[in-house]
Amino acid sequence: MNTKNIVEEYKKNKYIFQRFLNAVVDSFNLEPELNNYSHPIIHSVKYRLKDESHLEMKLQRKLKTSPEITSENLFDNITDLAGVRVLHLYQDQLPIINKFIMSMVERGDWVLNEPPTAYSWDPEAQKFFESLNLDVKIKESYYTSIHYVVQPANDARIKCEIQVRTLFEEIWGEIDHTINYPEKSQSIATKEQLRVLSKLVSTGSRLADSIFRLDTIKN
Repeated sequence: MNTKNIVEEYKKNKYIFQRFLNAVVDSFNLEPELNNYSHPIIHSVKYRLKDESHLEMKLQRKLKTSPEITSENLFDNITDLAGVRVLHLYQDQLPIINKFIMSMVERGDWVLNEPPTAYSWDPEAQKFFESLNLDVKIKESYYTSIHYVVQPANDARIKCEIQVRTLFEEIWGEIDHTINYPEKSQSIATKEQLRVLSKLVSTGSRLADSIFRLDTIKN
């Protein structure tokens, strides 16, 4: 299968993805409840369209095991061509962000392409995520993030992956991405250090929750 032909299909439709991506980003940045000046729920929003060379590399990897990916079904099989990352300070803010995303779905602005998923290495967090009706998947890689894949109500081809994570989790994710993308590191020592860092990240996130809860009680 010629991956260049598949990438070309993405290039032809890239402007439609950009339109929807802009709308998703604006939805987060302009929502008053998420952006209260004194106590914002969202720290920052990052976004991107998938780089064409990265898409080609991804296709080359996937086509080894999934040869059914073609120009005709590309948008059904690759759901992260548009990506938004919503960063927040501590875990207690997640229910508010989740509620906003689900309200956009309930209003008909967005359609969920698949059930929202919480990726975590920590079984103790499972009940918290399940209370938000998130499908929990434990990752041996110690990856932690909440994923939603949404699409506009009028075009099922176009999808945008929304990742929600704390700033602590973002630091771990960026280091892991630098080390393990596009090719995974073969260093056992590096893998072990990433696992240690993930535990420190989890401790930091829990401590941040505790700090803000104590501050709320004090005030």
